[in-house]
Amino acid sequence: MVDVAILETRGYMTHLRFLFASVVFLASFLLFMVEPIAARQLLPTLGGSAAVWITCLVFFQTALLLGYLYAHWLARRPSFIVYLSLLLLAVAAALLSVLRSLLGENGASHPILTVFSALSLSIGLPFLVLSSASPLLQVWWARVENGKIPYRLYALSNVGSLLALALYPSVIEPHFTLHAQRLAWCCGFAIFAILSTLLAVKTRSTTATLQAIVDDDLSAPRSPRTHKLLWFLLPMGAAMQLCAVTSYITSNLAAIPLLWILPLSVYLFTLILAFQFQVRLPWGIIARFMVVMLAALAYSLTKANNVWPLWLSILFFLVELFFACIFCHSAATGLRPQRASEATLFYLLFATGGALGSFLIGIASPLVFTFNLDLPITFLVTALLALAVNWRGPWSQRMLWVVASAAMLALVVMVRHAYKHNTIVAVRNFYASLRVTQNPFSDPGTTVRTLMNGSIQHGTQIFGSDELRHTPTTYYAIDSGVGLAVRFCCGSRARNIGIIGLGAGTLAAYGRPGDHIRFYDINPAVPAIAQNTFRYIRDSAAQVQIVEGDARTSLARESPQHFDVLVVDAFSGDAIPIHLLTTEAMSLYRRHLAQKGILAFHISNRHVDLAAAIALLAASAGMQARRVFTNSIRQPDEYTSTWMLVTADPDFFAQPELSAVVRLPESQPGLKVWTDDYSALLPLIRW
Repeated sequence: MVDVAILETRGYMTHLRFLFASVVFLASFLLFMVEPIAARQLLPTLGGSAAVWITCLVFFQTALLLGYLYAHWLARRPSFIVYLSLLLLAVAAALLSVLRSLLGENGASHPILTVFSALSLSIGLPFLVLSSASPLLQVWWARVENGKIPYRLYALSNVGSLLALALYPSVIEPHFTLHAQRLAWCCGFAIFAILSTLLAVKTRSTTATLQAIVDDDLSAPRSPRTHKLLWFLLPMGAAMQLCAVTSYITSNLAAIPLLWILPLSVYLFTLILAFQFQVRLPWGIIARFMVVMLAALAYSLTKANNVWPLWLSILFFLVELFFACIFCHSAATGLRPQRASEATLFYLLFATGGALGSFLIGIASPLVFTFNLDLPITFLVTALLALAVNWRGPWSQRMLWVVASAAMLALVVMVRHAYKHNTIVAVRNFYASLRVTQNPFSDPGTTVRTLMNGSIQHGTQIFGSDELRHTPTTYYAIDSGVGLAVRFCCGSRARNIGIIGLGAGTLAAYGRPGDHIRFYDINPAVPAIAQNTFRYIRDSAAQVQIVEGDARTSLARESPQHFDVLVVDAFSGDAIPIHLLTTEAMSLYRRHLAQKGILAFHISNRHVDLAAAIALLAASAGMQARRVFTNSIRQPDEYTSTWMLVTADPDFFAQPELSAVVRLPESQPGLKVWTDDYSALLPLIRW
């Protein structure tokens, strides 16, 4: 046995155990605190896309895998010099991440590469060191005390992670700027480095002598290959569940930290239950739940998100995620090794499965599948994993999961058929999953084409009637906020109009001879759809231009455009990206507005009311803001819409046609004006 004479006193052992627990807890806290901080910094350059977080998850899972691989290697080849050298380099990298921006302006053209390169250069090394702490220190602990691997340290690390995720949207994001968050995190990492160095010094002699030991417990059996395969596959299924659910929620609402953190918190909570309390759910309960979820999922993918309250819709997906992940994680931990020497291999395969699962949903799926089938495919994988775990169980359970797997496969086929039905164009990339559908319209001989991003409609056009084909529809009808702004901004003279967000190009229908309309859009797939599938741009009497790339980046490079109307109609999910609603963005808009120019913000949203935030933004810029809500449907295919009109011209809102329909927006107590360094969407969410 290893000589532990230097650890004889009870007080010293208590102190050392506390130091072990503190380092593991702090490492996990910092690990999950930096995730939303880094992702928020990436959002502006990548257009506020919901896919930013999913791609970040792929990076985090991959970095976690590398951290576990490093821990696995270092546990077998203890090197005090290597450990401290890497720790010192990580501290230097953390300091540099505070002193410089996460990335430059040129990232939208290669978004996935941008995410990986930016995160690697800024937090890559600190993240690797932090992720290696839990598995490595568990091995150190076992060697110091000549005992079994303390798996409860892994649960403690997840408690630290969960606490970080709980504090970020509730305390940190609403009260601290991004720069302050980065600085505080860097200080925390420095403390972690000091404590880790102290722990390494105290346990150096113990960890260095273990090379002479052939095995830590020769009496314990080795894990079979089937168990090792499940160590890999079960975490893969859980990671697929996490990414698919998160992607669905954020794509249909907004890319904000709260909606990133809720699914990740559920995921971590199941890890805590599995490792700390070794939860084992009865197979009968899981089976019945999954059958119910099959029907509920099929319904939610078609109609539920349009009618359910936000809290109920989110709760539905979080409950499903909980049961799926608790199954995967509890089944995996039930098969964990009995030998301490296999512990780091267990974590390594666990992390490999997690990295592969996030990769399949975050990167591979958008490249392979034209339609977004992430959720049904993930459910199919979950059912197949349940079948694999139960293959040697009772016949009834095996048969149940065979039937469930077949039903999930049928669901995948059914959802794909539903997406393909009446779809004439389908494109999926980093920024969106776009479909153009064509269906019969109410008038005989007419059809309507609709541009869909997931379940959200971003424009329609009616074909078969020359009059209806040139009629602005949906949120852009003549009595909508933007319709009023364009119609009453300039009298009869030619107009210069800028539009952030192309969609179907509906606003080109307002073009008159002599007008100039300039669209900005970050998604490279949208211009081809707007120009070839819809006719608004081709039939417009105005001169129309399309500028590809993030609007803020493009506007910053251009000389003043002197727009009479500048429309902010870009959407990430179902809300305007926050980086288009900051004081820095407003300053840029004002530089491009004519003297009496009008800003029109499209804020139609079931779940988020941006009126108060835009009113504060207007006041900070010395401008007036009014809300225009259109509920009456006067035109074919017109939707209820909400717009905010902002201008420095005191006479614009006094026009009789406008004074009767515009309203002062309600104020929001405690709301602060948003900047590139500070924003908080949580107070504006309608639950």
